[in-house]
Amino acid sequence: MTFHLGVALDGYGWHTHAWVLTAETRSVLTGNYWADLAVTAERGLLDFLTIDDSLMPQVGRSSRLHPDRLTGRGDAVLVAARIAPLTRHIGLIPVATVTHTEPFHVSKAIATLDFVSHGRAGWQPRVSGTAHEAALFGRRTINPAELFEEAVEFVDVVRRLWDSWEDDAVIRDVDAGRYIDRDKLHYIDFTGKYFSVKGPSITPRPPQGQPVVAALAHATPVYQFAAETSDLVFVTPADDAGAVGILDEVRGISECLKVFADIVVSFHGQDDFRSDTWVWTGTPTELVDLLLGWRRVGFDGVRLRPAVNATDLPVIADQVVPLLQDAGQFRTRYRESETLRERLGLPVAPNRYVAVDQ
Repeated sequence: MTFHLGVALDGYGWHTHAWVLTAETRSVLTGNYWADLAVTAERGLLDFLTIDDSLMPQVGRSSRLHPDRLTGRGDAVLVAARIAPLTRHIGLIPVATVTHTEPFHVSKAIATLDFVSHGRAGWQPRVSGTAHEAALFGRRTINPAELFEEAVEFVDVVRRLWDSWEDDAVIRDVDAGRYIDRDKLHYIDFTGKYFSVKGPSITPRPPQGQPVVAALAHATPVYQFAAETSDLVFVTPADDAGAVGILDEVRGISECLKVFADIVVSFHGQDDFRSDTWVWTGTPTELVDLLLGWRRVGFDGVRLRPAVNATDLPVIADQVVPLLQDAGQFRTRYRESETLRERLGLPVAPNRYVAVDQ
């Protein structure tokens, strides 16, 4: 069993005052800031990095803006596209919100990211359930009971659009004057409760066929959403014992999902803030002991959230990873031309429309 390790990036870090706790002066809106984080994560041979996003300018979903916290964010998919050419191996999984947005736009954005990264793209769908976020768009009110039902349909449409081109639809036959084989483009003709989409996509089928879909889940209804839509799920234990209980529950819902524990890590003692998951403090050696224990009970991997990117991310890359390598539990190099699906041990994604036609 290969143990997987990813990192979650947002702003200057997951501590609510990370901007105060770092000497980093570059804006989080600059491409170079994100590029340097990605290069550090790739130096640590990590499986992937995720880039957080929401419809609010601050972390969290409160309508109140706190003047002492980082405010303002770039679009996560565009940030991932910016750093893709500056990395060669690490997977790139941006968040894109499904509520108030259109699956056609998300599908082509993630497909494009998969092309520019040569098969390293993923997507973390996020649901928006607050009235003040809905008011930003002014188009409709939110029925909380339908949020995840709509999100399931949204992801289904995105996946269908990824399949709307066959892999060899682009033929570039100069002699015959044919750029595409029109028979290998498919109308998805989707009609559901929330969306009606004819297709096909404007972007050819991504290199991975289906980029990796990941979900962040805190409770049973979202575990079920992940089981219906995703390849992997990030779960949020409050402690070591709780992690095992969550793993058992998710495995009871789906045996196919890759399950990652999601924890904030602070190697410099900054734990004086609230989080939706465990805020862990300690040494790299103690963290590795924890990770190896989770591996033994059946977790597929862990996603670490640096409390302060500038100080905690280098420790992950330069101290935690070597300790895992010394234990024989982590790669010592990347495999060339490996897609993110391949690295995570996910099966080849067949095109549903080819199967229907044949």
